[in-house]
Amino acid sequence: MEREIAASYEPKLNSEIRIFESSDEILTDLAEYISQVSEISVKERGYFAIALSGGSLVSFLSKLCEAPYIKTLDWSKWYIFWSDERAVAKNHADSNYKLTKEGFLSKVPIMSGHVYSINDSATVEDAATDYEFVIRQLVKIRTVGVSESTDCPKFDLILLSMGSDGHVASLFPSHQALEVKDDWVTYITDSPQPPPERITFTLPVINSASNIAILAMGVDKANAVHSAVSDGGDGPDAPASLPARMVQPTDGKLVWFLDKEAASSLEALSDDAYQQQRREC
Repeated sequence: MEREIAASYEPKLNSEIRIFESSDEILTDLAEYISQVSEISVKERGYFAIALSGGSLVSFLSKLCEAPYIKTLDWSKWYIFWSDERAVAKNHADSNYKLTKEGFLSKVPIMSGHVYSINDSATVEDAATDYEFVIRQLVKIRTVGVSESTDCPKFDLILLSMGSDGHVASLFPSHQALEVKDDWVTYITDSPQPPPERITFTLPVINSASNIAILAMGVDKANAVHSAVSDGGDGPDAPASLPARMVQPTDGKLVWFLDKEAASSLEALSDDAYQQQRREC
């Protein structure tokens, strides 16, 4: 069952926090959330442009491969992108494309021509340039929307997972890639997690999306979740350079999907605030 956090930890403007008892509940709610965003996007624009990330996130799309979604979603209008990718061959074990193909794309009727992966035969720098060029062409014909506020692509949904260090996509804490403003896609050669070479959407592109969802599961994410969503200034518990904290939609909406372990710091602090309020009454 979805849980609510205490009022002292209400999410920021244009954001929502959903807390669940189990991963299966997250699977169910996430599938319905994606389905609703897809249906609205297809109705309003005629397309649904979604950017995925890698790792365990792909496994959380499994409910979309089952009834009722496998039959009710208009898969012909789906366009698949990646918010980040490792600079490896598509058949490499570290490839986000490989993970997504095996865990999701091979199980749903999305047209292969609507799946936009990186050029795995290019250098990481050229791959980033090529991927941005592809997106720019799709923005021109409005397969991908455009933000009137930022002139960046406006993806209908960017689906992210957060690492225990607070990284999203391949944007890591205190990394210079966080400062890139003019490019839509950038690259790194020194990822603190292997493999070192990756491409990634920049923050302006992520923040220009109509909808952003961040998934975080496990107690090892609790501190980063608290730092990302709390209103506690720029102290050591809320570093300004924490990438997940820098995800702040320009015109869209952010939804956090958390299990109770990842939300434990929020709930513990909310309980403390509640007890303090009772003592003051």
